[in-house]
Amino acid sequence: MDTVESFIDRWRTAAASERANYQLFLSELCDLLGVPRPDPATGDSARDNYVFDKPLARPNPDGSTTPGFIDLYKAGCFVLEAKQGAAADGSTERAGHGRRGTRGWDTALERAYNQAANYIKDLPAAPGRPPFLIVCDVGHVIELYSEFSRTGGAYVRFPDPQHHRIFLDDLRQPEIRARLKAVWTAPLDLDPARHAAAVTRAVAARLAELARGAHAAGHPAAVAAPFIQRCLFTLFAEDVGLLPKGGFQDILKDCLDHRHGRPALARNGHRHRLLHHPQMPRPLLQWRPLRRHHRAPPRQTADRPAP
Repeated sequence: MDTVESFIDRWRTAAASERANYQLFLSELCDLLGVPRPDPATGDSARDNYVFDKPLARPNPDGSTTPGFIDLYKAGCFVLEAKQGAAADGSTERAGHGRRGTRGWDTALERAYNQAANYIKDLPAAPGRPPFLIVCDVGHVIELYSEFSRTGGAYVRFPDPQHHRIFLDDLRQPEIRARLKAVWTAPLDLDPARHAAAVTRAVAARLAELARGAHAAGHPAAVAAPFIQRCLFTLFAEDVGLLPKGGFQDILKDCLDHRHGRPALARNGHRHRLLHHPQMPRPLLQWRPLRRHHRAPPRQTADRPAP
C-alpha cells in the first residue's frame, strides 16, 4: 500500500505537460502493476511490439502517407493515447488539454479516443487488432475501451459505461490494479463472452449432476424437472432483487440442518411444491405457468345443428 500511496502522491499534482510526463508516468505505472516497462525502440517495426512512440504510416486518399506516432503500443494488447489536462481550480498557469471536469476536457479526451481508433484502423489486420484502446490523462484518469473481436470495429467502454474511467485514487483498489495488469498481460481473459461461456458450461454440468441425483433417488423426471426449474426461477428472483439476497440458500442450509422438518416434494399428479418453511414466499413457490382450458365444441347430431 505504501507503494500505491507514494505513486498517487507523486502524480497528484502533475498537470498540463503531456510530452514531459507521459512516458515517466506510464513507466512507473508498469512498476506499480508489476509488469515490464516498455522496450527500447529499435527502428524495426516488426520488432517494436511494446514501445513508446510507435511510428505509423497513415495512408491518404491520394496514395501518400502521413507519419503518426502511437504514444504507447503493445501488440495484441492495446493502443494508448496520452493527454494531460489541468486542475479545474485554475491552480496551474497552463490548462494543457483542458481544465479537468469541464466540457473542454471531455472533448479533448474524446479527440484522443478518435485519434487512437484511427491508429488502430491503420495497423496491419493480419495478426488481429489490439483488444483494448486506452485514453490516459496523465496523473489523473485512465479510460478503458474494448473490442474483443479484434477486427478494428467500434471500441466500447469497459467494463461498462459507468466504470470505464479509472481515476488516480482508484488505484488503491486491488481489483482495479488487477484489471489493468490483465490489460497489459492477458487482455483476452477479460472478454465477458469467455466468462459467460465458462459459467454456462459449469452451470449446465451442475444441473445435469442434480438431475442425475434426483433420478438416482427415485424421483421421476416429470417431478424433478419442474422442481429444478422452480429452483432456478427462485435464484433468478434473488439476482433481480425480488427476493432477499441469499435467502434461498439460507433455506436450503436450514433444511440440511433440520432434516426431520425439511420441505418435501408433495406429489399431486405432476405438481410439486416446497412445503413447511415460513420464510419462503408461498405465491412464488406455488407459481405455475398459466394453462388455457379450451372447452370442446358441442357435438353435432342429426337433429341438432351446431350453433
